Amino acid sequence: MPAAMASAPEGPRAPALVTGAGGFIGGHLVAQLLARGRAVRAVDVRPTCAWQQHFPAAENRRLDLREADSARAAADGVEEIFHLAADMGGVGFLGSHRADCMVSTLIDTHLLLAARDARVRQFFFASSACVYPLGAQVSTDCAPLAEADAYPADPEDGYGWAKLFSERMCRHFREDHGLETRVARYHNIYGPHGAWDGGREKAPAAICRKVAHAQLTGSGEIELWGDGRQLRTFTHIDDCVAGTLLVAEGPHADPVNIGSAERVTIDELVTLVEEIAGIEPLVRRHLLDAPQGVRARSSDNTLVRERYGWEPSTRLRDGLASTYRWVRDQVEARQRSTSRH
Repeated sequence: MPAAMASAPEGPRAPALVTGAGGFIGGHLVAQLLARGRAVRAVDVRPTCAWQQHFPAAENRRLDLREADSARAAADGVEEIFHLAADMGGVGFLGSHRADCMVSTLIDTHLLLAARDARVRQFFFASSACVYPLGAQVSTDCAPLAEADAYPADPEDGYGWAKLFSERMCRHFREDHGLETRVARYHNIYGPHGAWDGGREKAPAAICRKVAHAQLTGSGEIELWGDGRQLRTFTHIDDCVAGTLLVAEGPHADPVNIGSAERVTIDELVTLVEEIAGIEPLVRRHLLDAPQGVRARSSDNTLVRERYGWEPSTRLRDGLASTYRWVRDQVEARQRSTSRH
């Protein structure tokens, strides 16, 4: 090719925006994008999040995306958006903070508008298995949840409605404005560096904390919400991040499940953690009047296998082993700190 006709070398790629970057999934996603050599703009509402301290290579910004000006500032000059910011937590938090959870749709709206106006190439939205109808989750005999099961709509009140509404917004921004949107429905993500105390933690971290406390104190017992027969699938953070990048970079716009197909009851989850901790079975005190969520929730992975030839593969026992070690370290560190005071 003559020199005059040679194409100009590509310049550096514009950054990828990760919202909720100070959170559990967001922090792991920032780490993976940086490892891939991507420039990352990491945005969170909290000041100097622990995750942001770990990633000085990212462009870390503190912004409240409930404000339209902040959403525009976050989206300005980025190539793609990974939108994970939301007010959420475990079953107890979701049941007592429904209004707060639904305010997250304000964040979603501002960010979609900002992405449209900034002509962002692609917008990934982190949705949730909470969008599925409650009537499909009333018995442990219920089938795993397939993507088409989301309608007719009857999602979990508060958080589930917020996520389902914003899924529809993504669809209509794609149809009306040409914004390429991608949606993944996460199923119970767990792993090291997640919330483990304070009310926002999910069942795996909460159980790891309680088993670690029993092990360190020798109490010999554990308190559980519900009768222990609630059925779930839990998805390791490594699989979550891999699935997120696969969906974000793929050609399919409709929502897809990112969830493990390995089903387990809460009692079975406790047994696994006890075995990992190497302790004798604990006395289980079941609190039947405590929040316990739906009776059964598991992921049908037919669509993600058909579309991408992939599904989460981390065995629950393996994922729990690293999670338990990390949570136990946090419990032990807190106990040492308390004893000094």
